[in-house]
Amino acid sequence: MSGTGTGEELGAQAARARALALLRIRSRATAVALLPAAVAVVLFAAGAQGFADGGGWEAVRWAVTACAVAVLLVAAATAIAVVRAKPAVSPTVPLSEKAAPDLYRLVRDLADRLDVPAPSAIALTPDCDSWLEDRTHPAADRAAREAARRDPDGPGTGPGRRRRVQAAPVLVIGSPFLWWMRVAELRAVLAPVVAGTGPSAHPDIAAARRFVRGLDGAVADAAAPAQGPLSKVLRLPHAFIGRIARLLLRSCHSHAAEMERGVAAAASTRAQAVDYGLRIVAQEQVGLAYAGWDRLLTRVALPAWRMGRWPSRLDAGVVSALTELSRRDRLADGFTSRLGERPACDLLEEPGAADEAASLLAARLFHGGPAETGPDWSPVDWQQYPEEVVDRKWRTEAARLHRVLDDMGVPPASSAGASDVAGAAVPTLARVVEHLVSGDGNGSGNGDGSGNGRGEELAAGISAAVARDEARAQAQSQGHAQGHAQGQAQGQSPQPVPGGFAGAGGSGGDVLDFWGPDPLPLFPLQPPRTGTELLADHVAAMVCCAAVDTAGAAPGLDWLDGPALLVDGARRSDLGTPVLSLVEDGDAGPLHSWLASVGVRTDKPVRLV
Repeated sequence: MSGTGTGEELGAQAARARALALLRIRSRATAVALLPAAVAVVLFAAGAQGFADGGGWEAVRWAVTACAVAVLLVAAATAIAVVRAKPAVSPTVPLSEKAAPDLYRLVRDLADRLDVPAPSAIALTPDCDSWLEDRTHPAADRAAREAARRDPDGPGTGPGRRRRVQAAPVLVIGSPFLWWMRVAELRAVLAPVVAGTGPSAHPDIAAARRFVRGLDGAVADAAAPAQGPLSKVLRLPHAFIGRIARLLLRSCHSHAAEMERGVAAAASTRAQAVDYGLRIVAQEQVGLAYAGWDRLLTRVALPAWRMGRWPSRLDAGVVSALTELSRRDRLADGFTSRLGERPACDLLEEPGAADEAASLLAARLFHGGPAETGPDWSPVDWQQYPEEVVDRKWRTEAARLHRVLDDMGVPPASSAGASDVAGAAVPTLARVVEHLVSGDGNGSGNGDGSGNGRGEELAAGISAAVARDEARAQAQSQGHAQGHAQGQAQGQSPQPVPGGFAGAGGSGGDVLDFWGPDPLPLFPLQPPRTGTELLADHVAAMVCCAAVDTAGAAPGLDWLDGPALLVDGARRSDLGTPVLSLVEDGDAGPLHSWLASVGVRTDKPVRLV
C-alpha cells in the first residue's frame, strides 16, 4: 500500500502545483490590471509631497490616471464576463435517486471504499465514456434546482444536503455501459472515475478549474453573435474582451492539461485498491462496447433518423449488436457467456424509460432531431424496424430516383408500359438499368462516377433532390423547435418521457440550450455523401424494392450492417459490387447475374411511397 500511497500523493502534488500555477496566472492578470492605478497613486502622492511638481508632471499624472481608469474598466468588464459566462455543460439525461436507488447505492459504497466524497448526482450520456462534471455554475444549478423541485426525494434536497450538491461533481455514465456490462464490471470501470472526487474537492484545484471554465465560457460567449438592439454597439467591446480571455486561456492550456493528468493519475492510483483485477477485464468490455455502439449508430440508427424515426431502445440494441459481433468474430468468443450474470441496467427502476430518454438524446446529438416526438419524428421499436424503416427507406429512395428520371425526361423501359395515368413513366428497375447502361461511359470507372456520363448527370440530380428534402426536413425541425420554445415561454410543460425522466432536454428545459446557437447535430456521425454514393444507395434501394415485390424477398435488420435484404430468410450482402459496376462503369452484367440468381423481374412495376 505504500507504493500506492506514494503514487497517489505524487499525482495529487503535481495537480496542486499546476493548480497554483493557474491561480498565479490569474493573480498576474489582476496585478497587470492594477499596475496603472498603482502608478497613478504614486504620482499623486509624490505631487502632494512636492517631489513631482510642474506642468509636465501634471500632464503625466492625468495621462496615467486616464490609462488606469481605462484599464480598470476593461479588467472589470473581463472579470464580469468570466464570472457570468456559461461554461459548456455536457448534454445528458439526469437520473434521480428515485429512478435508480441501487445505482446510487453502488456509487456511494464505492466512494466509501475509496474514502472520497460521493458524487452529488448521476446522469446518463449516449456515449461509451464516463467522467465527472462540475456543474456548480449558476446556469447549471438552475437545472439542478428544477430537478429538485420535480423530484423532492432526489439528491441534494434533504436537510444539510444543499451544500453537498453545490460542491460535489456530477457522475456522468455512458448509457451503453449499463446494458452491456455486468454490475461488477460497471463498479470496476467507475472506480477510477469516482476516485476523482477526492482531488476535485481540493480548494486550489476547484478554484483553478472554475477559472479555466470561466475563461472558456467567456471565449465561447464572445464568439457567439451579439443579440438585442445594442448588438452593433457591443460587438467591438465584446470581441475585445473575448481576445483577452482567449489570451489568458492560451497561457493556461499546458498547466490545465498537466493538472488534469495529475488528478487522473491520483484517482487511478487510489482506485487500484478496488477491483483492480476485474477492471482489466472490464476495460476489454469498454472497447467492445465502443465498437458495437459506433456500428449501431452509423449503420442502424442513422438510416432511421434520416427517415424521421428514432429507435427508442438503442442501449438494448447494442447488446444484440455485440452478441452478433461475438458470433461472427472469434476474437469476441466467450463474451456472450457473461450475459447470464446480472446486467448493470437492473440497477435502474425503469430501464426502458432511461433507454428511451438516452436514445432521443443520441438522435439529437448525432443527427439533429427535434427535442420532442411529433408526426415527423416518432419512436420505432426494433420489431417494427424492418417494415417501418427499411422498407420505407427503400421505397422513398426509389421514388426519389424515379422523380429525378422524370425531371430528366428519361423514357420508360422498352419492356414496360409507356406511362401511368398521370403521365409519368412506369417505375421499373429496367428503366433505371437501361438509362445507366446506355450512357456514354468508356468502361474505365474510377470510383467517382466519371466512367458513366449519364451516371454523373443522374448522381447530380439525386444529390440536388436529397439536399432539397433535407432542407425541408430541417425547416420542419426548426419549426418544431420554435413551437417548443414558445410553448415553454407560455408556461406549457414539455411532453415527459415515461418513467419520470426529463428526456433529452434535461430537467425544466433543453440541456442543449447551454450550447447556445450552435447548429445541430453537434457530433455528426458521417461526412456528407458524394453524388456517386447517393446514386448507388438509390439504385440498390430500387433493386431491393423489385426483389421484395417480384421475388418474395423481405426487408430485414442486421445488427451490425443495418438494413438488409432477406432472400429465403437469409441475408444477401453481395449486392453492393454489382450496383457499383452499373453506376460507375455502366456495366449491367454483374447486376443481371445477381437478379437472375434471386429471381427478380426488372420489367414489373414496383410499389413506391
